[in-house]
Amino acid sequence: MNIRAWIKGFLPRTLLGRSLLIIVSPLILLQVVSAYIFYDRHWDTITWRLTSSLAGDIANVMQQVRREPDAAERIFEDAARSMELKLSLEPGEILPNQEEQKRYGFIDALLAKALDERVKRPYRIDSTQFEDRVVIDVQLADAVLSVVVPGSRLFSSTTYIFILWMIGTSLILFAVASVFMRNQVRPLRRLARAVDSFGKGREPEEEYKLEGALEVRQAAAAFNLMAERIRRQIRQRTDMLSGVSHDLRTPLTRMRLQLAMLRDDPESRELKENVLEMEKMIEGYLTFARGEGGEASMETDLSDLVIDVAEKWKAGGISIDCHVEGRIITWIKPNAFRRCVDNLVANASRYGKTVWLRAGKRGDAIEVTVDDDGPGIPADSREDAFRPFYRLDRSRNPETGGTGLGLSISLDVARVHGGDLTLEDSPHGGLRARIRLPM
Repeated sequence: MNIRAWIKGFLPRTLLGRSLLIIVSPLILLQVVSAYIFYDRHWDTITWRLTSSLAGDIANVMQQVRREPDAAERIFEDAARSMELKLSLEPGEILPNQEEQKRYGFIDALLAKALDERVKRPYRIDSTQFEDRVVIDVQLADAVLSVVVPGSRLFSSTTYIFILWMIGTSLILFAVASVFMRNQVRPLRRLARAVDSFGKGREPEEEYKLEGALEVRQAAAAFNLMAERIRRQIRQRTDMLSGVSHDLRTPLTRMRLQLAMLRDDPESRELKENVLEMEKMIEGYLTFARGEGGEASMETDLSDLVIDVAEKWKAGGISIDCHVEGRIITWIKPNAFRRCVDNLVANASRYGKTVWLRAGKRGDAIEVTVDDDGPGIPADSREDAFRPFYRLDRSRNPETGGTGLGLSISLDVARVHGGDLTLEDSPHGGLRARIRLPM
């Protein structure tokens, strides 16, 4: 397996998760190193000193008893008072022969080593109740010395203190780091939501506030500047097109009035048709250039919108089969999206006898498809079909070739909403136009 791919799959996907992993990894490494140093140095040293001190006390008691056998009781009382050792002699007892005493842990090994160095007599260790007491039996010349040692003489409480402090401080540091990283990641999430909303054509309720780390503030400032430039360009374009629309429509209106005053003959009717065609072409050009950029997004029932478009085409005598999967509520620019679907249905009805209009949710997206049973568009010409003023029908007749702006306007509207428009083969034999919008 590729190590890089394994590491990439192991890492959390979110920035917060990766940041916490960056913090936790050194923290765990620090705790491991600390624990190693503690057990290798502190635990080893302290335990050895405790066991060595105990072995020395036992050896000292044995020497005193050897020098003063009659004062054994007094010596044992002094040892119990000053050394916390409970001693007793069992005359005539002999420790059972054993090949090697079973060791129960690290302390047993150190205690045995200390007894070998200090006592130098056969012994037996019972540490089954280590934390409460340890029993050591030492073989003397004519008796067995039984020593009951309290666990406090061999067990250092610093072990528990160290573990508790290590875990406690780690949890506190992790909690502080989590709160800190959440505060740092929150502005990034807000910025991501603002960018996503702006990319889908939804105007944010308010300008993104500059907060968080310096780099996040710089990214937010760049986003605000970019958004303002785009808004300004849209306003300038809209204002310019309004002026162009007024300047072009004014002479056309005068021409229509003048034509209305002429007698009704073939020449005047032809001129009237040319003026109407020119008005339609100008309206199409302006609609394409305007792109419905000034319309605000709002929460819309897309199901009702699609059904309404289908009903209007049915009323116009077009054979259209409409099916919507459930109720679809989303944020769109309703007039722009209606124009988008309307253009696709118009193209489908122009070249096919029947139109199939479908809408539904597909995963994390909304899909609207328009199918027809017409001749379709060759695969190598589908990209060109989206170009402005491009017409598969090379004639200049708008009734057969249109103005060449329908698909361009629909693509522009789909991308304004953060989605896309693609052309595919239809299962009905013609062309399928698929609109895909993010939820």
